[in-house]
Amino acid sequence: MIDIEVDNRSGVAVDELGACELVRRVLAAEGVDTGELGLAFVEPEESRALKQKHLGIDEATDALAFPIDELDDLPAGLPRQLGDVVVCP
Repeated sequence: MIDIEVDNRSGVAVDELGACELVRRVLAAEGVDTGELGLAFVEPEESRALKQKHLGIDEATDALAFPIDELDDLPAGLPRQLGDVVVCP
């Protein structure tokens, strides 16, 4: 099972359940069926600041991904930390 922690700080209404279902379907298509993921919805200013900080590009973007474990082998019983996805609706 993919556990998703959602944080909506975008200031707009978001279909969080639909977004989580989409994330799970995309990950399943990639062969990932267990793990933990953070999904944040942000305002354009925060998107721009994150892109500048992490990619050195000064512009807002629709989505950013910050992977952690990727598909590396993990010790038994340790949940896969997939990372964070930041979306600017």
